[in-house]
Amino acid sequence: MKRIVILGGGTGGTLAANRLSRDFGDGARITVVDRDDHHVYQPGLLFVPFGTAGGGDLVRSRPRQLADGTGYHRSEVECVDIDADRVHLADGTVLRYDALVIATGARLRPEKTAGLTGPGWRSHVDTFYDLDGAVGLASALAAFDGGRLVVDVMGLPVKCPVAPLEFCLLADWFFTVRGVREGVELTYVTPLGAAFDEPVAARTLAELLAAKNIELVTGFATGFVDGTGGRLVSADGREVGFDQAVVVPLHAGASYVDRSPGLGDERGFVRADEHTLRADVKDNIFVIGDAAALPAAKTASVTHFEGEVLARNVGQFLDGRPLDASFDGHTTCFVESGFGKALLLDFNYETGPLPGHFPAEAGLPLLKESRLNHLGKLVSSWFYWHHLLPGRDLPGMSSDAACGQAVPGTGRTLSTGFFPPRLSGPRAWRPVEAAQREEWE
Repeated sequence: MKRIVILGGGTGGTLAANRLSRDFGDGARITVVDRDDHHVYQPGLLFVPFGTAGGGDLVRSRPRQLADGTGYHRSEVECVDIDADRVHLADGTVLRYDALVIATGARLRPEKTAGLTGPGWRSHVDTFYDLDGAVGLASALAAFDGGRLVVDVMGLPVKCPVAPLEFCLLADWFFTVRGVREGVELTYVTPLGAAFDEPVAARTLAELLAAKNIELVTGFATGFVDGTGGRLVSADGREVGFDQAVVVPLHAGASYVDRSPGLGDERGFVRADEHTLRADVKDNIFVIGDAAALPAAKTASVTHFEGEVLARNVGQFLDGRPLDASFDGHTTCFVESGFGKALLLDFNYETGPLPGHFPAEAGLPLLKESRLNHLGKLVSSWFYWHHLLPGRDLPGMSSDAACGQAVPGTGRTLSTGFFPPRLSGPRAWRPVEAAQREEWE
């Protein structure tokens, strides 16, 4: 019986496990490893500060998302012995494998930016990229009646690179609904030379920021955060003042990667072939999702499209056959812009986001705000739990150029994004009930 070990029980690890379980049946022993039992729907964190999603709504039990028969081991990973094909866990367990899947995502490293975790951290300097920060920002924004709110991306790569832009656009909506928008100055700070790293989309998004009176500061690499004085200081000495800072900290791979010689790059991400998803370090190691050092975006949609390729290629490897599935970098996402509208972006390794419609001229508009795109986004949370994580195939949702209808003018096809619903209006955060947490245990 083949032994498949999957490190990480988040989006990539869960959908990979479920696809492999379906493909192999009783022919493989699949074990998923993670440090805790709380699967967080990370795209939903963006909406918690604005009261349109509750923290408790985003969390479910990790093993309950796995197919029957899949093993789940709760422990930190100590290291991977690449030569011996073994994973050493912090609880002393040693797992042998025939194929290893790295799916441990990206972690936040706020301590890597000078001053960020000093005075003001978790009060008037915070992030929505983890659950505690998102919940804390809900209280902070509810009490924010005027001043300068700055959204700052500390460096790249980051999970969901459009999310900080979405935060600015939703903040415009949120403060307008509260009737205090005229007294709030919104600023978006990025190390990029434009609002986004794809030229056509960058122009569209910059125009949208300008139309909503949101200042755009580009080429700003934050080197120091002065929480006491309310200042962001760039590496070249420029400064941006703030009353409330919403930051996207530097990202890195999981810490065990650093303790596993040869497994990762200098930031702890795992290098792999961008098409087959096989790790550079050894033929029986594969990587999926945010843990990968690939030129693709770190988003749930990318992970979804990677899942089919990874499962196919792991199976081919274990059967002793050449890898024949190829990932093309396909990324699709809805960009919520507030007031019941959203944009739709679709791109891959070869082609950036372009205007047009899907699936025909009367379909969903690309790179343009619309109510239709917003409605498409409303189903995303349900889709995540019931289709993406189980690893189910749907028409038009294949990794093979989405296997759907052609997008006019692009030579490609389009799929659906995977972002949260319920942008109807602010509501109170509901914590996860203690009884529910005990039940998970």
